[in-house]
Order: sequence, then structure tokens, then C-alpha cells
Amino acid sequence: MQSESAVTGRILALDLGARRIGLAISDPLGITAQGLPTLVRTSKRKDLEALARLASQYQVCRIVVGYPLHLSGEEGAQAVAARRFAEELARVTGLPVELHDERLTTAQAERVLRDSGISLRKRAQAVDQLSAVLILQSYLESRAARAGG
Repeated sequence: MQSESAVTGRILALDLGARRIGLAISDPLGITAQGLPTLVRTSKRKDLEALARLASQYQVCRIVVGYPLHLSGEEGAQAVAARRFAEELARVTGLPVELHDERLTTAQAERVLRDSGISLRKRAQAVDQLSAVLILQSYLESRAARAGG
């Protein structure tokens, strides 16, 4: 089995929300993160199918799902839902799916967008995507640090 840091290929990151799923994709070398259009949720089955198609389209080798732990590090209802969704996504796609601590990413995304001066309406549309980018960038940086890079 190759080590996690030796894996090359695109990584898809998800910021799960009740109505939307923010999406981000890495470059093929797993160095940078870029946002993708947000997925508006319909049903769990259709959401999983759409994500599987996206993973295939981008030739994704791994999926990272934001793991919304409480500030204390405890798992709450949203974290349990994210873990269950990640398990189902792994079954549907056949890809490794990892959870990555996303504490404060939505707040950070909202702060960045507020400071950018864009309108509240456009900000609401962009926060899910930016949250996914922040989750993926954090994951990529932690992976590089573990690899000694």
C-alpha cells in the first residue's frame, strides 16, 4: 500500500451543508485547491450519484469531507452526519474518503468574503465553495507537512 503522501492525483473536497455542498478540486499534483460550482442538494441518492460522476470526470483519486467537530473536539450531530455521508460516498465511488477537521472554515470563509466587500447575496453563494477550498488547502498543507515537504 502506498503512503498517503505518495498518492498523486486530484483530490475532491466537500463542505456539506443542509441545502448545498461546497466543492473544491486539487491540481493533479495535489498542491493547490480551486473551487468548483456548488452542488444544490436534492436527495442523498442523487447527491451521491452527482458526486460520483464529478469524481469520475475529474479523475479523482481521493475525496476529503469536511468534519465539523465542536470546538472541544467532540463529535456532534453534524459530524456524525458527515461521517455517515463519507462512508456512503466511499461505497458509491470505490474511492478512499477521508474526514478532515473543518472547525472554523465557514467562519473564516465568511470573514474573507465580508472583507472583500462583495454583496451579501453574492457572499452567500460563494461561502460554500470557499469553505471547500479552505478545507482542501488545509488538508493539502497537513499532508505535505506529514510528508516532510
